[in-house]
Amino acid sequence: MDLVPALEEPLDQPLKSVLGPATAKVMAEHLGLHTVGDLLHHYPRRYEERGQLTHLADLPMDEHVTVVAQVADARLHSFASAKAPRGKGQRLEVTITDGSGRLQLVFFGSGVHKPHKDLLPGTRAMFSGKVSVFNRRLQLAHPAYELLRADTDESVETWAGALIPLYPATAKLESWKIGKAIQTVLPHAQEAVDPLPDSLRDGRGLVTLPEALLKIHRPHTKADIADARARLKWDEAFVLQVALARRRHADAQLPAVPRVPAPDGLLTAFDARLPFTLTDGQQKVSKEIFDDLATDHPMHRLLQGEVGSGKTMVALRAMLAVVDAGGQAALLAPTEVLAQQHHRSVVEMMGELAEGGMLGGSERATKVVVLTGSMGMAARRQALLDLVTGEAGIVIGTHALIEDKVKFHDLGLVVVDEQHRFGVEQRDALRGKGKQPPHLLVMTATPIPRTVAMTVFGDLETSVLDQLPAGRSPIASHVVPAADKPHFLARAWERVREEVANGHQAYVVCPRIGDEEEDKKSGRAKKQSPEDEAEKRPPLAVLDIAGQLAEGPLHGLRVEVLHGRMPPDDKDAVMRRFAAGDSDVLVATTVIEVGVNVPNATAMVIMDADRFGVSQLHQLRGRVGRGSAPGLCLLVSEMPEASAARQRLNAVASTLDGFELSRIDLEQRREGDVLGQAQSGARSSLRVLAVIEDEEVIAEARDEAARLVAADPELETLPGLRTALDALLDEEREQYLDKG
Repeated sequence: MDLVPALEEPLDQPLKSVLGPATAKVMAEHLGLHTVGDLLHHYPRRYEERGQLTHLADLPMDEHVTVVAQVADARLHSFASAKAPRGKGQRLEVTITDGSGRLQLVFFGSGVHKPHKDLLPGTRAMFSGKVSVFNRRLQLAHPAYELLRADTDESVETWAGALIPLYPATAKLESWKIGKAIQTVLPHAQEAVDPLPDSLRDGRGLVTLPEALLKIHRPHTKADIADARARLKWDEAFVLQVALARRRHADAQLPAVPRVPAPDGLLTAFDARLPFTLTDGQQKVSKEIFDDLATDHPMHRLLQGEVGSGKTMVALRAMLAVVDAGGQAALLAPTEVLAQQHHRSVVEMMGELAEGGMLGGSERATKVVVLTGSMGMAARRQALLDLVTGEAGIVIGTHALIEDKVKFHDLGLVVVDEQHRFGVEQRDALRGKGKQPPHLLVMTATPIPRTVAMTVFGDLETSVLDQLPAGRSPIASHVVPAADKPHFLARAWERVREEVANGHQAYVVCPRIGDEEEDKKSGRAKKQSPEDEAEKRPPLAVLDIAGQLAEGPLHGLRVEVLHGRMPPDDKDAVMRRFAAGDSDVLVATTVIEVGVNVPNATAMVIMDADRFGVSQLHQLRGRVGRGSAPGLCLLVSEMPEASAARQRLNAVASTLDGFELSRIDLEQRREGDVLGQAQSGARSSLRVLAVIEDEEVIAEARDEAARLVAADPELETLPGLRTALDALLDEEREQYLDKG
């Protein structure tokens, strides 16, 4: 008998060999499930209790639902139509009820015969379909259904147990069909290789993996579900944290060149030029960074800070320290507009220190070059030359910096702006440019709650800048309920005129550009909650609003338009005119969200503010109040006062603390979007782990993972964990390639 555990994961068996090709194909295409293991890890979204029904009163619109209800009545109608002109068209209307509400089902044409026979009054069944509105009443058109009969063996078997699991389903595959498929593969759960070390599992009183899989899919009691979820949460948190701990461990083994600034060099000269003193926060964070730069393994640090907390200044001082020590520093920005802007502001802050090798440059100066995809050949060639010779100490650019052609003389530090636009692989590609791995500093202006940081950026140490530099003004934010109080909106435009009359400028932000191509798309876009009239119309568009304002409430002011589909040169020109004060009001999409710096802009009106996420609103708002005059942000919405959207806007208006807002945002949106966005290419498919609720699990899993990896970095004693890790990282690589 073979005593060595087989590492071939038995759950890797393809579904088509177990379920048949047709079902397997739908599962692969619509749910991303390919193997027995994938299906076993497709957990129920919730459970129906026998005899206790989904409340028809709370059906969500436009969602795929599964309800258990009883047929109240069924009527067959004839009608005339183009296909059946002589009144031969048939429509079956069935009303179902569950005590809380009633719901209409409709079937048409030849599809009426079977349901007419099956759905007799008094029959109980599971119905599945998409909720829509017809004649102001909710209905399901052509729902799939499964009769619940207690007498036949098959259904007793299928619906055994008090709790009916309801799975995340699609129109092509109803919840109960997924349930039946799981019934087929459930015996394989016994073969699941357990990734958790025994000591950890026993120490925390967690059930084994096979038991957890059985209990989550076929619970007999609510306690079964709780046991299973507690166990599966640990799996997700722990495997992810082990992956991150191994990454940190591997990075700590890499050699790096310590970069200690010269005692009287570029950094000292730069600090002497500063017209202000750094905040305590900036000094504390700079010290953390300089300590890391002085060590002989690469720094990996996440620098979080509110919009305007002075992250760029901290990053620039780190770059100057590295140049002082003989190395080069690269700043990677997500867009060309931002790269250009960083370049301008860095050159401005450095003055003659940025004019290395030029007449009038200081003898301690270096050269600062910019590198973007749309540069002319000659300028590009010169920039590449300055990098390879080491003439340029600092380079600022977009993804163009990652290209093979770009060679550095001695890359010592990489600063990545707005982390969530860059995947782990892109960070690695840029790191590979150094003779030895360079130090890495990642900046983000979207404050991230500690747990998300531990989950998403777990391979980075974190520094937080949480105070605003002196001279930055507070921003007053107010919600403008355009539908309830139209005169508030009129007053908002008066406020914009007042700001302009005082010599300031304003932004007006809209969710959409408003040219044809996009309108077609938004016609298909799904509405979020059609019970609210405000949601029924398409979001307001830049091109429409700009015209209305220029002719109406802002007549006589210089109004310009900025959006993402304009050619880069036009965008730059508009931005430059606005920065120079040659236009009064900029009507824009969220292209201004990141990094546009116009200290003279004091007011922002955000149209259809309910269409933006909390973090995005906070980010946008940070574009005003950047000078000495106070900022004003008006959040315009037509949503009714009691709606969740309005509560979200009230939260944004009530606090300027981005960390507080990011928690609210997460609690409202679930973290899938946040992780998906932040990890850009890493696995965000947390199935049972909720990042905010499960703060303790994540923190404990991180500690356990760090201990384990320190003792056994190769995981030689834990084959099950290695298997789980390979699966996780495979998925990460796969998703990254998908995103391409």
